[in-house]
Amino acid sequence: MTFLWPDALWLLLALPALAGLYVLLLRRKKAALQYSSLSLVRQAMAPAQYIRRHIPPLLFMLAVSVFIVAIARPATVMNMPSTLRTVILAIDVSLSMAATDVLPSRLAAAQAAAKAFVKEQPRDVQIGIIAFAGEADLVQAPTLNREDALAAIDHLQLGYGTAIGSGIIAALRTIFPDAEIGGKYDIFGMGRSPVAAQPISFNDADSEERGAKPPPGSYPSAAIVLITDGRGTVGPPPTTAARMAAERGVRVYTVGFGTTKSATVETDGQLMEVGFDEAALKEIADTTHGGYFHAASAAELRSIYQNLNGRLVQKKDETELTALFTALAAVLWLTSAALSLMWFNRRTSAGLT
Repeated sequence: MTFLWPDALWLLLALPALAGLYVLLLRRKKAALQYSSLSLVRQAMAPAQYIRRHIPPLLFMLAVSVFIVAIARPATVMNMPSTLRTVILAIDVSLSMAATDVLPSRLAAAQAAAKAFVKEQPRDVQIGIIAFAGEADLVQAPTLNREDALAAIDHLQLGYGTAIGSGIIAALRTIFPDAEIGGKYDIFGMGRSPVAAQPISFNDADSEERGAKPPPGSYPSAAIVLITDGRGTVGPPPTTAARMAAERGVRVYTVGFGTTKSATVETDGQLMEVGFDEAALKEIADTTHGGYFHAASAAELRSIYQNLNGRLVQKKDETELTALFTALAAVLWLTSAALSLMWFNRRTSAGLT
């Protein structure tokens, strides 16, 4: 728990003085009290009566303590349900995904993990699927139909090249189909694209016309999960695509799949070295305030998707607890006053009598 006005906690130092004042008043009252009979003395010295006389002042002291804490404006970070409604899975289908260093193959392992991820998403979250190799392909527009999303993942096909930037921009154009994003790049080629996407160039002048940009990672309604086992070889620079996402507040979670060292895959009878650019994936995640993960096995990839599911459906918000502490202080004070009136038929507006 944190405090938005921690200096107010110095007021707690007044509590020992308040307790001392209470003890002083008790001593003065005891010295001035005269008993008319021995029975009254015995009644006053009964343990239950002795303890009961101190309960209202104790509750009053607690009320003062809690009220001072309330003045300091306590706050805590809580996991709150996210307003996220769209998740775009951008999956690398370049030829390197045929590598068998992850059995039965990188692509098959990625498909299995992605399907498990889709099944775990809340029913009100739309899932869209982007497949990218040298170009991007919207294989499934955002949908609530899990069977359609799972079928799209099952039918992914390998292609030539690795255009990570195209995968990110295609996901952005799927989230914002009417926006002017990356039109100067050939993102979709002959693949499927969002119906409303317009081929308008993206440049600094366009950015200024759109007005103030949201902070990176601030868009609450969508996120992109990008999985790749390679490094960008064609298409727009991944860092440029990441800046486009950051300018719209969209978080990109990147997953580097396979070994960071070079692996080999046989293509058309030839062996080809493959490996992903971990530094570039980290930069994409950092730029968009998303997150980077590395999975060297199918089990690790499934674990990462499970972790991502928790991140996407929950968000951490700092919640101020001032009202809660103020209400608690009021309850303690009212209880103190009620007990004093009930037991001793007197007021405790000062809390000390």
